Amino acid sequence: MSGHSKWAQIRHKKAVTDKKRGQLFSKISRAITLAAKKGTDPKSNAALSQAIDQARAMNVPNDNIARAIKKAADKSSAQLEELIIDGIGPGGIAMRVKAITDNRNRTVADIKNILSEHESKMVPPGSIGWMLDEQFTAPDESVRDKIDLLFEALDDQEEVEDVISNLAEN
Repeated sequence: MSGHSKWAQIRHKKAVTDKKRGQLFSKISRAITLAAKKGTDPKSNAALSQAIDQARAMNVPNDNIARAIKKAADKSSAQLEELIIDGIGPGGIAMRVKAITDNRNRTVADIKNILSEHESKMVPPGSIGWMLDEQFTAPDESVRDKIDLLFEALDDQEEVEDVISNLAEN
């Protein structure tokens, strides 16, 4: 029974789980570092307090939280910034991608590449705001599959924190 090792299956599942968990911890740590720029005391910084609460809800170790806060106070480390990219996806859905990055040009290029690979494109900032506020789009099943693949690719991109769209929930 070659290739049917139970340990190999467990190891593969664990590797996938650990990778996703690591990506989640990285995203949360970047959010904490960005929030800590406004002050390292959670009592006086509501954004930091909220980011720490979110980290604790996701079982991020206290050491990781403390390291992320310390990173904001360290002026020699790379400075993080929030980046918002608007786009139009398959079926004409509007989406706003929020990212936290230390290299704006690299992140914009990566997101632009992901969008172009999934029949999507970047649009000028603020040009789709009205689409996100007013109506919701309910695409057919074939377009829905393309959208799911796009959202999955964006989620796998390390710097992407959130994707907001006008996609109607089924």
